Amino acid sequence: MAYTIARLVNQLFNIYNLLVLIWCILSWIPAGGFIDDLRGAIGALVEPYLSVFRRIIPPLGGVDFSPIIAMFVLDGIRRLVINILL
Repeated sequence: MAYTIARLVNQLFNIYNLLVLIWCILSWIPAGGFIDDLRGAIGALVEPYLSVFRRIIPPLGGVDFSPIIAMFVLDGIRRLVINILL
């Protein structure tokens, strides 16, 4: 039972990490139509988490490194939670 829950939690963390990555890629694509809708939907999910890191890490040379740090922290949290569950 604990293994099944751990697998589910692991998948949820992986999906969220993927959403952060997709949101970053979409931010490089010019605005318009479906891309804006998709970026807005994914942004509604990931922006609250990323905003925590944006307050701590300012953009360097116009490049926002907060998603990279956020993904590393998310992976650390995932590992911690999985170790607690198992």
